[in-house]
Amino acid sequence: MKKMVSISISTNILKEVDRTNTSGCSRSAFIEKVLWAHFRSEIGTADMLLVNANAEQMNREMEDVLRYRADVNEPLPE
Repeated sequence: MKKMVSISISTNILKEVDRTNTSGCSRSAFIEKVLWAHFRSEIGTADMLLVNANAEQMNREMEDVLRYRADVNEPLPE
């Protein structure tokens, strides 16, 4: 669902929108695409910060999983 809104932006930004928008879509569509890309980037950054904050624990868990997997793949003694 879309909702019409009114925003004020500088003429320099508007010129940049027009110069950069080579897709032929409307200004509104172009600005929406740019905003979505920005939000996705922020989400990706937040996710990366979360992963990095927990990397040490996640690496320990992965080592444990790999050790378990190695034990399972070893042949059974006869």
